[in-house]
Amino acid sequence: MNNSTPLLQIEDLSVGFHAGKEILTAVDGANLTIYPGQTIAIVGESGSGKSTLAHAVIGLLPGTGKVTGGAIKFDGADISHAGKGQILALRGSSIGLVPQDPMSNLNPLWRVGAQIKEALVANGVATGAAADKRVVELLEEAGLPDAERRARQYPHEFSGGMRQRALIAMGLAARPKLLIADEPTSALDVTVQKQILDHLDKLTDDLGVAVMLITHDLGLAAERADHLVVMYRGRVVESGPARAILQNPEHPYTKRLVSKAPSLASQRLSSIKARAEVREQAVQTAAEIAEEIAHSETELGKGKTDIIVVENLTKIFSLRGAKPWQKIPFAAVDDVSFTLKRGTTTAIVGESGSGKSTVARMVLDLLPPTSGNVLFDGHNLRDLKSKEERLRLRRQMQPVFQNPYASLDPLYSIYKSIEEPLRTHDIGTNKQREARVRDLLDRVSLPTTVMSRYPGELSGGQRQRVAIARALALEPEVVICDEAVSALDVLVQAQILELLNDLQAELGLSYLFITHDLAVVRQIADNVLVMQDGKVVESASVTEVFDNPREAYTRKLLDAIPGASIELGK
Repeated sequence: MNNSTPLLQIEDLSVGFHAGKEILTAVDGANLTIYPGQTIAIVGESGSGKSTLAHAVIGLLPGTGKVTGGAIKFDGADISHAGKGQILALRGSSIGLVPQDPMSNLNPLWRVGAQIKEALVANGVATGAAADKRVVELLEEAGLPDAERRARQYPHEFSGGMRQRALIAMGLAARPKLLIADEPTSALDVTVQKQILDHLDKLTDDLGVAVMLITHDLGLAAERADHLVVMYRGRVVESGPARAILQNPEHPYTKRLVSKAPSLASQRLSSIKARAEVREQAVQTAAEIAEEIAHSETELGKGKTDIIVVENLTKIFSLRGAKPWQKIPFAAVDDVSFTLKRGTTTAIVGESGSGKSTVARMVLDLLPPTSGNVLFDGHNLRDLKSKEERLRLRRQMQPVFQNPYASLDPLYSIYKSIEEPLRTHDIGTNKQREARVRDLLDRVSLPTTVMSRYPGELSGGQRQRVAIARALALEPEVVICDEAVSALDVLVQAQILELLNDLQAELGLSYLFITHDLAVVRQIADNVLVMQDGKVVESASVTEVFDNPREAYTRKLLDAIPGASIELGK
């Protein structure tokens, strides 16, 4: 239902940031037009300027950022240099925003429902009991089950995906004319992602809401957007109908994006299968080496083929009931058992709230199980009593968490963040540690110039690369990746996955890979555990799960992968 009159026009827009006496250009002469009811996807790697462009539209440029040229016209009025009052009048009621990071945008001291209610009241949508009722409806629309109870909970009681859904509910609260969705589903599993995006499509069709979708998922962009805008180093390098661009990309950068997109893996099935054969041989070799070590070692546990064994793991939490004094037992993890073989990768997949991240935290000994055991190299983690034993475990088993905003200290420079585990474990001299940090930054495709910078000065993707570099600093035996690549654009994601594969082959690393992105699973994993409601419902090799899934739930996850059915150009 596109109208002939544009809702948003961006004309030769430039955005710069002051750096001392210089102005660093983040967006350089960008042009795009959005009509009512239209969905436009802006894609590009981290730091390409896509989020900066979106924040300029809604007047939320960080720090010293300002529009240095061009115009932003919304509903015919130029708002590129609008005053604070004019911008505040537009936010929420006319232009909604779903930001990328839920932890930075939800108040940890307020209940989730109260924060959504605040958005309703501020935009004059509803007050009192009507607002409370609307909060529940919005959470249900955003895909949260048991919405009335969830509205009374705090952000820390939500999983990452649930927090993102709460932000989506806030963005849609006032039914804006334009919704800017900055990576709105990067923290969501594929089935909830589909539900959310189906809902956005319905808004577009029924209410004429336009959507500016910022994403690094090309499969999602191709399925959901009418028009695709590709940005590279602050410039728009290609623009046009979404599927036409992905099927026949013209710019070299767009071609690289398409070739590296895991969600468009259907067209690279033959190459993936060929790569799988190579990995099977590598896994077999690693298993043979581990078996030889097991026979040659005399110390208990050393060199076992199964480096991690999880036995009947259960975790029960107490949730708030309807009354403040009521406690409801909730089994987040219910009798889970599996093994991780040395030198291989096991992926744990499932919807948000399925218990996969809780399993990872118990394996890391960051959360005590209610019952069951975790054995690392033959040693039960429950038997670790002394500080020295736990410190030794920390060196052998390192995490990469989902949220780089929360896992990096904002007061530590990038150098200090990566160097900290080396210093904690008293490894090397100052000069040797500096050389190690430089090498790690190079491995994760970051320039050494970032060493003196702080997390707040980096993009989300850059922060996650720093977190990965820090995890690799101690050369651990096991790396547990909890959504480690969900915040990365496709090119860096491909680099990190290739890096993880190379390190595994070189160092014999073992990975436990927690993810909601099944396209990534096919690229990196040897074995897959599918979790639903705290239980393992299917466990098999990657080939078996993808080619012959036994459970209806697994088939549902596979069918929801965005872009899997899109035919690409050769």
